[in-house]
Amino acid sequence: MAASDPSSFASPSCCLTRHLHLRCRVDFGAHALRGTAAFTARAERDALRCLVLDTKDLQVFKVTANGQDAKFAFGEKHSFKGTPLEITLPFDMRRGQEAIIEISFESSPKSSALQWFTPEQTSGKKHPFLFSQCQANHCRAILPCQDTPAVKLTYYAEISVPKELVALMSARRDGEMPDPEDSSQKIYRFSQNVPIPSYLIALVVGDLESRKIGPRTLVWAEKELVDKSAYEFAETEAMLQTAEDLAGPYVWGQYDLLVLPPSFPYGGMENPCLTFVTPTLLAGDRSLSNVIAHEISHSWTGNLVTNKTWEHFWLNEGHTVYLERRIGGRLFGEQFRHFKALGGWRELQNTINTLGDKNPISNLVPNLNEIDPDVAYSSVPYEKGFALLFYLEQLLGGPDVFMGFLKAYIQQFAYKSIVTDDWKAFLYSYFKDKVDILDKVDWNSWLHAPGMPPVKPTYDMTLTNACVALSQRWIKAKESDLGSFSSADLKGISSHQLIEFLALLLLEAPLPLSHVKRMQQVYDFNAISNSEIRFRWLRLCIQSKWEEAIPLALKMATEQGRMKFTRPLFRDLYNFDKSRDLAVKTFLEHRACMHPVTSMLVGKDLNQDQ
Repeated sequence: MAASDPSSFASPSCCLTRHLHLRCRVDFGAHALRGTAAFTARAERDALRCLVLDTKDLQVFKVTANGQDAKFAFGEKHSFKGTPLEITLPFDMRRGQEAIIEISFESSPKSSALQWFTPEQTSGKKHPFLFSQCQANHCRAILPCQDTPAVKLTYYAEISVPKELVALMSARRDGEMPDPEDSSQKIYRFSQNVPIPSYLIALVVGDLESRKIGPRTLVWAEKELVDKSAYEFAETEAMLQTAEDLAGPYVWGQYDLLVLPPSFPYGGMENPCLTFVTPTLLAGDRSLSNVIAHEISHSWTGNLVTNKTWEHFWLNEGHTVYLERRIGGRLFGEQFRHFKALGGWRELQNTINTLGDKNPISNLVPNLNEIDPDVAYSSVPYEKGFALLFYLEQLLGGPDVFMGFLKAYIQQFAYKSIVTDDWKAFLYSYFKDKVDILDKVDWNSWLHAPGMPPVKPTYDMTLTNACVALSQRWIKAKESDLGSFSSADLKGISSHQLIEFLALLLLEAPLPLSHVKRMQQVYDFNAISNSEIRFRWLRLCIQSKWEEAIPLALKMATEQGRMKFTRPLFRDLYNFDKSRDLAVKTFLEHRACMHPVTSMLVGKDLNQDQ
């Protein structure tokens, strides 16, 4: 058995939970989930008497094993891992024997996995709303479980919610019925027959509507956003078909999308059968749909082949970015794939600049002993992971040859959880005729050294050159040259290229204030609603110390909660003496409405740890 998971108390080498039967009631008044979790657990060794589960801020009322009362006790509380739940079975289990362990539990109103909204915080203003976010290790804040990606299980759930609301989960919808115990409630049933890690268990409850946008896809959102969302994500089926063509059959049946309230902390979350996405993708022109291609790709890399611990997160994310860009290349051309790849390299440079090039968190395979995976989260596993795969593609014979490897890798490890050594051993066996080439790769620097990778892959510059040329003009311009810029500079430049132009400027020393003011005069970036453009533009303004941009940056940092935007905006505002106090004050005013993880991390950024 490989090293155990430093982010979990569970010991799957002793006992494995293989199926979950969840029955619970959503209580909006108490901000709690209350119910029972019944696990089918298999002993992995003889004379098993004890089972340890992860919990965080949970109450546990009763535990039974095959219907008999079992003793249980909580261990010592850990700062971010929560509290181990130690269950003593009333009988010995032999290796291979199974038992049903049922736990009666209740979540806490301050659960880090759940965000509860009052009706006023929703678009419709009439009904409350709830959503979960379990990645990386927050499923334990909903129910007791083996909260490690090393363990995969199937699940069946019955969720009782107020009857005017809709419940959805990361599973197939399996019907609904009135709640026999409470006429004001309704029970929704779900089944997930493909084994998944606990971080992919997901629940949403709200006043939701759906629109059919493909043969296996509904888009769900509050009524106010559902038509806009259906338009924005209309390319979903084309992306799914392209992904299947590249990676093999889609095994999950349904592929639905759910647009969440603006405080959702990520761009998307690949919950099986029901991808969660941020409303910041609703650009109106489908230009940010690459996030959908990313979440679709997770159906193979992440959800089917899973990192065994969060230290190997790059196996999930690097391969998913690689697949996402292959889909983009199929749909929009190979030059576009290279353009996105180079943008990712710059994103990585930006992250390494922020983290510091000696920071061990910037290792592709970091050591997470006593490190909270949420604090370690960055673009490194995504973009350094992608860069390694892109470099190997170029080394080993090009995109088609490398895709052959990726498809075989997915087949080899489907339904399993693996570590980097498993991936590397398979790479060597697949390319056994190219071992001399593989041996020249500086594996130690790529996998285990901080900072930028040891080699930069080669990129087709066709679409990037225009962005580089324009950014260089601005960087080199003297005051007297500012008149030479005009709106015509942006003729023929796509929104993808505008994002890249601004990203290039952010890698340089801040522009003089006069330049940023002139840029607003000629390009009117303040009028653009595309969130990726707006985010980089406002960062540029704050870094150049333009006071007029402070209210705009604060507005963007608080009216949505996607951490990719909110954290850097707050950091820049904090680093500008004119806006520091206002940034802290605004954060403290909004903290209660923020997602728990966002609130914790922005609090650290602004030295406002609770």
